[in-house]
Amino acid sequence: MGNDEVWVGSQGEAWETPRVILPWTHWFWWVPVIFIGACVGSFLNVVIYRVPLGMSVNEPKRSFCPGCQKEIPWTRNLPLFTWLWQRGKCAECGMNIPSRYFWVELLTTLLWAASWYFFGQRGMPGEALLMILLVTMLIIISFIDAEHYIIPVAMTWVTSALAVLGAIVFPRLVQLSGVGQVWPTGWGEALLGFAAGYAILQLVVWGGKLAFGKQNFSFEKPVAWELREPEDEDPNGQLCFVLDGEAFEWGDMFYRKTDRLNITGNDFILDGEKVPGSEMTIRAETVEIGERTWRIEEMVSLSGRATGVVRPREAMGGGDPPLLAMIGAFLGWPAVVFSLFCSSLYALVASLLLRVGFGRPLPFGPFLALAGLTWAFGGWKIWVWYMGLILGQSA
Repeated sequence: MGNDEVWVGSQGEAWETPRVILPWTHWFWWVPVIFIGACVGSFLNVVIYRVPLGMSVNEPKRSFCPGCQKEIPWTRNLPLFTWLWQRGKCAECGMNIPSRYFWVELLTTLLWAASWYFFGQRGMPGEALLMILLVTMLIIISFIDAEHYIIPVAMTWVTSALAVLGAIVFPRLVQLSGVGQVWPTGWGEALLGFAAGYAILQLVVWGGKLAFGKQNFSFEKPVAWELREPEDEDPNGQLCFVLDGEAFEWGDMFYRKTDRLNITGNDFILDGEKVPGSEMTIRAETVEIGERTWRIEEMVSLSGRATGVVRPREAMGGGDPPLLAMIGAFLGWPAVVFSLFCSSLYALVASLLLRVGFGRPLPFGPFLALAGLTWAFGGWKIWVWYMGLILGQSA
């Protein structure tokens, strides 16, 4: 077939995509894809920095240095080039600019180019645009989760809705593998992928909470503990429970209203005064000793000595199910199964390489994102091969 390429559809039909005939396969399209991708990468840095701080991505309109707060003119805000030229420093105050700014711009450019290569160049420009939307959101979510251990869930809901709408017109992305399709329409497969992604991972979250939702500490001799306020200069800081010198952030303990921190001991010191009692229950917003209750926001200090502590914890964050649901909305339910398995392998390898011990937090969002990209950029062929083996053996 010369330069033609054949992709097999979900119903066994062949999609022939002659690269030399279709207008969007012309080399010219690489210019706007790469250029716009780099510029969007620069904007993504703004989103990644501001969203976790609760700031608007539109105000102030210009980027600024977090150190000296001075606005950066467009002549010193050129994607990729500026960071290299200034050697990772602010031109005004000399503050170090994290290398993350450069890598986000480079990664966005490369993934936009990969999306166009794998889909636009193969006769699916609409699917390429959907893939570009997906990789853009995955970059934002991955870097925010890696830095702050949070996933902006509102972004996943909106993007999932766009994926379902896009599948109405451009269904071949969600039907990429052609194996395991349940619904005859692209939007039906997108909805199924969304539901499967959310439901499967939500069951994992619930199961993990039941199995690993509590951590018990016991001490032969009483040890000191306290509630510690975040440092004033740290805008991302959280209230911490400090036990025998080890700090546990509030957000890592209290995900649900039912979560509680139980302390057995004595010498409970509240706002400088001793409160009698042998057991204390701390919730996300209140403290209980016996029949008495105090609101944490009204307290100045709280400390004591403990012989036993039971603290709540999560096996997985609540933002991961919506993220996998978003991946499923773009790529279908087979991608959900593949991504869940593949991301677990990626996380296991990373924990071994980084020597992250059991019980230590490890953001799972970047691994889900990497697994979804693996599927879209060729990993779906592994699914086709594996399903072929299963179907061949059962025939």
